[in-house]
Amino acid sequence: MKWSELSIHTTNEAVEAISNILHEAGASGVVIEDSEELLREREDVFGEIYNLNPDDFPVDGVRVKAYLAETSFLLETVEEIKLAINNLQNFNIDLGHNSVTVQEVDEEDWATAWKKYYHPVKISNRFTIVPTWEDYERVNTDELIIELDPGMAFGTGTHPTTVMCLQALEKTVQKGNSVIDVGTGSGVLSIGAAKLGAATIHALDLDEVAVKSAKENIVLNKVSDVVQVTHGNLLDNVNEKADIVVANILAEIIMTFTNDAYSIVKDGGLFITSGIIATKKEDVRNSLQQAGFEIEEVMMMEDWVTIISRKPVK
Repeated sequence: MKWSELSIHTTNEAVEAISNILHEAGASGVVIEDSEELLREREDVFGEIYNLNPDDFPVDGVRVKAYLAETSFLLETVEEIKLAINNLQNFNIDLGHNSVTVQEVDEEDWATAWKKYYHPVKISNRFTIVPTWEDYERVNTDELIIELDPGMAFGTGTHPTTVMCLQALEKTVQKGNSVIDVGTGSGVLSIGAAKLGAATIHALDLDEVAVKSAKENIVLNKVSDVVQVTHGNLLDNVNEKADIVVANILAEIIMTFTNDAYSIVKDGGLFITSGIIATKKEDVRNSLQQAGFEIEEVMMMEDWVTIISRKPVK
């Protein structure tokens, strides 16, 4: 089978939105090549190993690559993707160069291209993300391993927003907690919450591809006994209260349902929000405070922000 590699030259701010567009168009996953990765100084906190090839990165900005099967309607699909990306400007998202290129690749090349990007990564004191094809031995007895297959969609859980969410969950989840995961994507946050001892987790996503991907990853990680995945838009039709609500989605979307989150979070409970580009931090902070939340911690990694806020006890 022939595949087409679709490459979009854009900005860090637009990466998550464009990735979602590509998944909805049928991409099995995305590759993100950020020019700043070559310049970034890294602390060796968890024993990470970095070996980056400059040829894999653009001179500036970010390249987002996706792989689509070549079909008779591929050109129409590409045009729809371009239109959807251009529409992101209506949400004041900077698209940068916004150049789109398409090239043909063989299926064997596509499979090889995927796997060379992904290796086990320790992202916090306890969590290690492991691609399913990699052999990995637990280093510490309290280490928590999350297995993911990027071929299922939505990457391997190592984007800064996902990393910070998992770190926030590691700090806050108590055994027996109830958690709601809004915009679950791969289900990685729900899996993390389950491995930390949460008793019930409700994962939601509007995208059917995400729902399927999350269910597969949850079975893979043997936590389907505590995680329920449903198709749903944000917190619409969610009635149960939760100790923690976590949402790793766009800042603009977060600000549309802070009041709903406040009504769902139990008194003294937490709302963990991520997917926030640094320039939108104050907007999201203000929205959370206006809803009644108290800001407890602001985490930053690269150009991304995660905010942990608490609902006061009445």
